[in-house]
Amino acid sequence: MTDFTDAFIASQKERLLDMREELVAQGQRNKEALDTVELDQSKVGRLSRMDALQNQAMAQETERRRLAQIQRIDTALQRIEDGEYGYCLNTGHPIDIKRLELDPAAPTAVRPKDQ
Repeated sequence: MTDFTDAFIASQKERLLDMREELVAQGQRNKEALDTVELDQSKVGRLSRMDALQNQAMAQETERRRLAQIQRIDTALQRIEDGEYGYCLNTGHPIDIKRLELDPAAPTAVRPKDQ
């Protein structure tokens, strides 16, 4: 089994914390887009209201994905604290370092095509 160096894990933890901080900041910036769409037809035309509803739906999906990514990051940070970071949740085998460098929150290894 491959052991990850302390320096590698520390750098991944720093990256995860930076990613989390940026996602939280994005959530603060996007709060206005999640506001309820005005229903008063006299203030907003039908097409403008449809655009606003579509923009709100896209903002809600973006928020859902942002929260899911924060959850993935929190789970990875917990695995670091538990000493389990870098190992596949399904198999227990080490996750390839290149995969972790690409996505430090990756919870599983990629299965080779021949398996």
